[in-house]
Amino acid sequence: MDNTRIFKTPFASVYPFYIQKAEKKGRTKEEVETLIFWLTGYDKQTLQQQIDRNSDFETFFAQAPQMNPNVSQITGVICGYRVEEIEDKLMQKIRYLDKLVDELAKGKTMEKILRK
Repeated sequence: MDNTRIFKTPFASVYPFYIQKAEKKGRTKEEVETLIFWLTGYDKQTLQQQIDRNSDFETFFAQAPQMNPNVSQITGVICGYRVEEIEDKLMQKIRYLDKLVDELAKGKTMEKILRK
């Protein structure tokens, strides 16, 4: 599978869809940002810098301050693939984020989503 297209997609072009998906289900932009902060180590300012720079997913994850050490606890199916079995590490990180937003939209509590 050729993943280069998604890797080169600007994070800023997908970010509004994460927000939209959550808000349609009664969740908030702040909750989506909390997921992103938890996963990547970004904070509000550094996340906004990535958005302003129009960083692609490859750069977004390469420059992430620190991936959460509990990411291995994110399991399940997203887009037809088990996230824990995705071999390409960058694609796996993208799907981790997709999975977290999906769990938020499905009504899971933040405590469960953040694997506390």
